[in-house]
Amino acid sequence: ARKVVAQRQNFNRSSSSEPTAKVSLEDFFSRLQEGESKTLNLIVKADVQGSLEPIINSLKKIGDNNDEVALEILLSSTGNITEFDVMLAAASDAVILGFNVNADPIARNAANSEQVQINTYSIIYKLFEDIEKALKGMLAPVYADVVIGRSEVREVFRIRQVGAIAGSYMRTGEARRNSKARLIRQNQLIFDGRVGSLKHLQDNVREVKSGFEFGVSINGWSDYKPGDIIEFYVTERVETE
Repeated sequence: ARKVVAQRQNFNRSSSSEPTAKVSLEDFFSRLQEGESKTLNLIVKADVQGSLEPIINSLKKIGDNNDEVALEILLSSTGNITEFDVMLAAASDAVILGFNVNADPIARNAANSEQVQINTYSIIYKLFEDIEKALKGMLAPVYADVVIGRSEVREVFRIRQVGAIAGSYMRTGEARRNSKARLIRQNQLIFDGRVGSLKHLQDNVREVKSGFEFGVSINGWSDYKPGDIIEFYVTERVETE
């Protein structure tokens, strides 16, 4: 670890480039989206060994419960946060966690200079809560299709230079201009595409609520039949548990 810090210090003396980007629990998801490693590096300091050991054990369990994200504890020790801790964090893109400890003035100055985040806690569950939230943010997002409404085709209109329009009745939920749509005929999925147009009376509209008649077209499809069901849906990110 001292070798890594020494290399970082030598680099700082000889380089005139911009400081490295701040590493924080809050920015890990954006770093992941940019293709960076799914590893959260930590340096952990606590007031006494009796506090440090259960913190480390609990952090390891949190990391073990995440298949997609690695949690690495680079250093764990008792005592206040020092300049050495900060320089190691800067060299390793790590976040410093402190429980019932402070950072000495030299360490604070180094953290500001190196743009290293120091998080200190007096309540242990808050420390674990912050780590769990950071790891959730680092997990690859999960998406699911959410049905927002269903309509029934009652009449088909063919308009020159426009094509086929399904005159429909909104049975439940709503239809949205920017949503996707599935055409269902006799309980069979016939076509899946994006809403091309949405009209109420003669006006283009963004949405239609249940209980209204309207016209709709689906991009790439024109063979509508009375009795068809059009299911409108959107794709949304699902929060991980």
